[in-house]
Amino acid sequence: MLILILASIWSWLIIFSKGNILAKAQKTAKKFEEHFWSGIDLNKLYQQVNNNKSSGIARIFTAGFSEFQRKKNSGQISINSVESADHAMRVALSREIESLESQLPTLATIGSTSPYIGLFGTVIGIMLSFHALSDVTQATIALVAPGISEALIATAMGLFAAIPAVIFYNRYSDKVERIYSQYDAFKDEFSAILHRQIGE
Repeated sequence: MLILILASIWSWLIIFSKGNILAKAQKTAKKFEEHFWSGIDLNKLYQQVNNNKSSGIARIFTAGFSEFQRKKNSGQISINSVESADHAMRVALSREIESLESQLPTLATIGSTSPYIGLFGTVIGIMLSFHALSDVTQATIALVAPGISEALIATAMGLFAAIPAVIFYNRYSDKVERIYSQYDAFKDEFSAILHRQIGE
């Protein structure tokens, strides 16, 4: 029972914290893209987001732009410069998504194991209830009913811990997938802009 209570508390902590993180990621991505496509000078935008130590889609931009500028400043401006920038953005994208996906496996684990832990507790409780009948001469339902009802609480607790974990795991996984698609689309669009800058 204590394990299930702790699992439930842990899952709700993850649910609230991860919900805030994903909402912030979506909001900042939308805001950054609006700023990016407003026609602002890319050097100025880079300075702004780099000074603010931004994360998410802004970090993908800074990774690609800084690598492209490094190649450009060293006189190596070519198609390889764009490929290097694209590689830097892929690495940054992977790290950002990995960060967003953190703790989701914990929700999946709680969602998949809690019902079985609760069921195990129920089976043990029922076994103990029937074992107690061996000490009485006349067995009645009134004798075993309290023990069985207490045992069934373990199953209820298991479901109480598992259902929210499964629901929010699926919901947050879908959000991460949509954020990934947004980040990946931006990476491709920015790569196309860099291609045009070298006349490709």
